[in-house]
Amino acid sequence: MLIFEPHIHMYSRITDDYERMALAGIRAVLEPAFWLGQNRTNVGSFVDYFDTLIGWERFRSQQFGIHHFCTMGLNPREANDDRVNDAVMEILPRYLEKDSVLGVGEIGLDDQTPKEEKYLLAQLLLAKKHDLPVLIHTPHRDKKKGFLRCIDMVKESGVPMHRVLLDHGNEETIKITRETGCWQGFSIYPNTKMDPHRMVQIVLEYGVERVIINSAADWGVSDPLMVPRTATRLEQAGVARERIEQLVWKNPLGFFAQSGRIDEAALLRPANSNLRETFEGNSVLRGQDPDRV
Repeated sequence: MLIFEPHIHMYSRITDDYERMALAGIRAVLEPAFWLGQNRTNVGSFVDYFDTLIGWERFRSQQFGIHHFCTMGLNPREANDDRVNDAVMEILPRYLEKDSVLGVGEIGLDDQTPKEEKYLLAQLLLAKKHDLPVLIHTPHRDKKKGFLRCIDMVKESGVPMHRVLLDHGNEETIKITRETGCWQGFSIYPNTKMDPHRMVQIVLEYGVERVIINSAADWGVSDPLMVPRTATRLEQAGVARERIEQLVWKNPLGFFAQSGRIDEAALLRPANSNLRETFEGNSVLRGQDPDRV
């Protein structure tokens, strides 16, 4: 079963994770631009990070047979930081034109401040201008209020609901979002957020229409194999294989294909994994013999 992991921060992961993911059937990943654990102090740090996502990180992923895409955006935490927020908005449009950038994200709300709302709306309008789908981070605290506010702001922006993925959902939020026409994202974690058992119950009750699951794995306690683990739990619970394939492959592919930048036929084949290739002279092998890896 092929898997499209639609929200994972591989910048924070090691090469062993890529190898394990490929062995588990993950053929493509989508890496949203995000907060790095502490605020950046100047726009140059964002430039270097964005360049890494479309450069080295894409190369590193391909060396393990995994197609790498990303979304670009100013995350809600740093939307509150006047040292960087306006400057990031100035550079963001040029990254939204890159071939491997499939949307604007992750943007949204965290502390639910006026500045977060200001930059969320500005980036929704950028997505509309660049004709790209949107990945929205919803707050971890007071989640219902955050979901409702994000939905209101999407409507205010004029971005069609079918081009919006509201991520980090749960049992409460699916009752809010399932009739809106937006896509509903669920982050599966080892100990917090959603877990495989809870996700199985949601699928059994609501089905998989416009539902997307992800690991959201980053530098914290997380697991880059949570999507294949959840797929296994779903199969054990008696969910039909074609429905699981829709959930872990067709749904994320369909949502991000709205960017017009995905060649589905190409994704059916592993990405180029020629270990003799380098990126600006650098290799993932760190001096090892490619014939012995």
